[in-house]
Amino acid sequence: MVEKFNIAKGMGTCAKTGTAIEQGQTYYVVLYEDGETFRREEYCVDAWDNPPPGAYCHFKTRMPVKEKKKRLLVDDDVLVTFFERLKNDTQPIRLQFRFVLALILMRKRILKYIETKQQDSREYWLMRLGTGGEVHSVLNPNLRDDEIETVSKELGVILHGDAGQWDDDQEEESPSPESPADPEPSA
Repeated sequence: MVEKFNIAKGMGTCAKTGTAIEQGQTYYVVLYEDGETFRREEYCVDAWDNPPPGAYCHFKTRMPVKEKKKRLLVDDDVLVTFFERLKNDTQPIRLQFRFVLALILMRKRILKYIETKQQDSREYWLMRLGTGGEVHSVLNPNLRDDEIETVSKELGVILHGDAGQWDDDQEEESPSPESPADPEPSA
């Protein structure tokens, strides 16, 4: 069963200066571990020095323009970094996040399914990252379709600040002033 938790939406306000982050404006998002989930803070470019102490990861993005369909535009490297950072985590919600990230990365052809292994009555998918890359063992938490959708929305809240949509066609579009820029991944 999918665990439900509350993550505050992006506030659209710089955590350091308190100034509003306007539509189309570039800013940084920092994720912190917060129990079993993650807490999000946003920083204006002008107020950004480096990631604050205790940051789990951070990335650079752009505030979407409200007239546009909301989409989760996160660089593939950010998704891979987040997937890899969750590698040794054993908390149930993070195992679900990692599984859904694996599905997204498979759909984007970044992860390739190799085979399924059984261990301790649990199903693990072996997947290769890229061509000749590292093989990852991903626990299949046996989520139903509606549970996958719920976890995907929670990931959208963490990465984008709202329940944005995953858009696999993003790499075919070039960013315009009205669309979010590609975030810069970090660890």
